[in-house]
Amino acid sequence: MRLHRNLVYTTIDSLNAIFNEGEYADKVVARALKKDKRWGSADRKFVAETIYEIVRWKRLYAEIANIKEPYDREDLWRMFAVWAVLRGYPIPDWRQLEGTPERKIKGRFDELSKVRKMRESIPDWMDELGVKELGEALWTKEIAAQNQQAKVILRVNTLKTTKEKLRALLMDANIETEYLEHQPDALQLKERANVFLTDAFKEGLFEVQDASSQLVAPLLDVQPGMRVVDACAGAGGKTLHMASLMQNKGQLIAMDLYESKLKQLKLRAKRNGAFNIEYRIIDSTKVIKKLHEKADRVLIDAPCSGLGVLKRNPDSKWKLQPEFIDNIRNVQAEVLDNYSKMVKPGGKLVYATCSILPSENKEQVNQFLTTENGKKFTFVKDMSILASETGFDGFYMALLERNQ
Repeated sequence: MRLHRNLVYTTIDSLNAIFNEGEYADKVVARALKKDKRWGSADRKFVAETIYEIVRWKRLYAEIANIKEPYDREDLWRMFAVWAVLRGYPIPDWRQLEGTPERKIKGRFDELSKVRKMRESIPDWMDELGVKELGEALWTKEIAAQNQQAKVILRVNTLKTTKEKLRALLMDANIETEYLEHQPDALQLKERANVFLTDAFKEGLFEVQDASSQLVAPLLDVQPGMRVVDACAGAGGKTLHMASLMQNKGQLIAMDLYESKLKQLKLRAKRNGAFNIEYRIIDSTKVIKKLHEKADRVLIDAPCSGLGVLKRNPDSKWKLQPEFIDNIRNVQAEVLDNYSKMVKPGGKLVYATCSILPSENKEQVNQFLTTENGKKFTFVKDMSILASETGFDGFYMALLERNQ
């Protein structure tokens, strides 16, 4: 187990882009993995996982290394040295790693690990908010779970194949999967692998979608032949799931504020063989008004803090600001009030977020039900999914029914 110079240099360059230039970790990692065609899968795995780990534990490692933002190149090497020592790598005799104080690093780690916000490497405000909303005991468990590496879950595209056939195809490509209980379309990878390089992915036989996210479309109870609206479709993971549940029959309207996201969805839909989707950019209030009381089903996958998916997006711990969460709660209330008007009498609505905060979830729904528009709906049921209880993403979803 030794460190290779070119892999470590790429890691340092990538950390600089994320911490000092404000780039998103997933984009930086994707770019880093294309840097050298000679790298094998173990090399690429090292680069991707090391970048993500140092991003995830930034506060803890910076504290141990006794460095402060903005980090210069020397600081980034010191942070890397902390990672290497704690991961048990022998420190090579490179100039940048000279004088790495291994015993001191281990001692500081033991000492700082007694304090939750250091141990879990989160900003003070996030720790305070978590305690306020979930309570000390539950927040302690949940934030620890959010610091675990995310599992890779696939959703079988039932428009093109079955779970059994896909599992066999992946086995032929040396990718082992297992079934998940109560998840009819899900396969979980036994070991991480780059599934995007497989023929099965290129042929549209599956999408990567977390198990929690896969519960949203079935809750909405979409049926073939219905008119369904995905009001905040984004790049369309849940849109595509609904298209498959509708067996391509009926009308599925994917809406978003951003044309770039709908373009991405179009490409994915083509690969998936999903052809009952219409695309509408929300560029004025007219787009929503045209659909007032016209939809059998409406999904509002609302913009949120993303505090349920930190394991998947560890850099959002550092990009997220408390003001954003205050603002997003107002946006959620507005979106729920406006977009719910598209549900016709007798129709159904699902409000969903990838947040674990009650103030973005249950409290939003309760507040909506007291409004003039909300009084037309009946609460049916909801689900609060915590990473600490399931091992999957933190999620919330509530099913409401429009009165006849």
